[in-house]
Amino acid sequence: MQFASAVSKEINATEAGHELTGQIERALQNGPIDLACMFLSSHYAEHAEELSSVVFNRLSPRALLGCTGEGIIAGSEEIENAPAVTLWAAQLPDTSLIPWRLPGGREGGDVGVMEWPDLDTTSEPSTLLVLADPFSIPMDEVLLGMADHCPGSVAIGGMAGGGHDEGENRLLLNEGVYEHGLIGIAISGAVSVRTIVSQGCRPIGERYVVTKADRNVIHELGGISALDQLRQMFESLTSHDRNLAQNALHVGIVMDEQRNRFERGDFLVRNLIGADRSSGSLAIGDTLAEGQTIQFHVRDAQSATEDLNLMLAADRSRQTAPALGALLFSCCGRGRGLFGRPHHDVTVVRERAGAIPVSGFFAQGEIGPVGGVNFLHGYTASVALFSERYV
Repeated sequence: MQFASAVSKEINATEAGHELTGQIERALQNGPIDLACMFLSSHYAEHAEELSSVVFNRLSPRALLGCTGEGIIAGSEEIENAPAVTLWAAQLPDTSLIPWRLPGGREGGDVGVMEWPDLDTTSEPSTLLVLADPFSIPMDEVLLGMADHCPGSVAIGGMAGGGHDEGENRLLLNEGVYEHGLIGIAISGAVSVRTIVSQGCRPIGERYVVTKADRNVIHELGGISALDQLRQMFESLTSHDRNLAQNALHVGIVMDEQRNRFERGDFLVRNLIGADRSSGSLAIGDTLAEGQTIQFHVRDAQSATEDLNLMLAADRSRQTAPALGALLFSCCGRGRGLFGRPHHDVTVVRERAGAIPVSGFFAQGEIGPVGGVNFLHGYTASVALFSERYV
């Protein structure tokens, strides 16, 4: 297996396409291209067909997938607020690549009757590389349907960005360019795709059992009002953590209640939406059931850096097959705005996984598994690490 990534900042779409394909051809001289992924800043949205045509006709990949993004991740760079397009290509012998698409928006896509990829459920589960338009696809519904129709499959990807309204983003699947919906590639066979979902938070205070809840509203934690528990927890914090909690407080939901201890990666992090002083209730950005365990979390640049480093280091310590290439889907709320410096996430990935070909984009929502279940996230770095399955 061979991987390569290329980048162009040429504003002319056709010339950018030729520059990208030239770089890929020089890097991958032996054999055909199987999977190609192209991510482009919104500057190229109106010329996405030109870019796609050049790449598809010159490289003839078995599968081409791509979209617009808020910014572009290429090689060792994160290019924000400037024209750029990246192309990532892989030679994947003995690998199945099944393209699929769900129309959305004005095209009338219906999640309930969508055509799911025809997967071989008798072998190892597939990895679903997924890109979608945030204005025209109910991604949470899609992920629920995926659990029913593609059991055991892992989804990784992101929501297209750069556009500010429906019809302004672009999705690329093989020779087609779309303004709405969802596209994906189901990957199985000799390639292994490991997923890292770094939610950028750390837990604070104690864990609590939800003793009274209604959908996304927590009424009681450990038998007393949720707001009172929050106040008591807040008083126990250091002054530093209090400042963080006042500005970036979240709720982590334990994904596996059977574990003896909980660490980063064991929680699904959701926003704390609000509090009702009269009832003492808290509202969060997901549904909860009585008996589940939660812990409050905070997010800042240091926590996000630590989380991504620790999760990538843990992956490397568990694996015998080295990563050969990576796709990185980083939230548009990260980047220079969160860390105060450029190239943060891609630098961490290359430091921990090796100086491998990396491409990706800044997304309007990131897709990835937590606790074996696929979710749509925010403020997350979702990473797909490609390696040979058998070593």
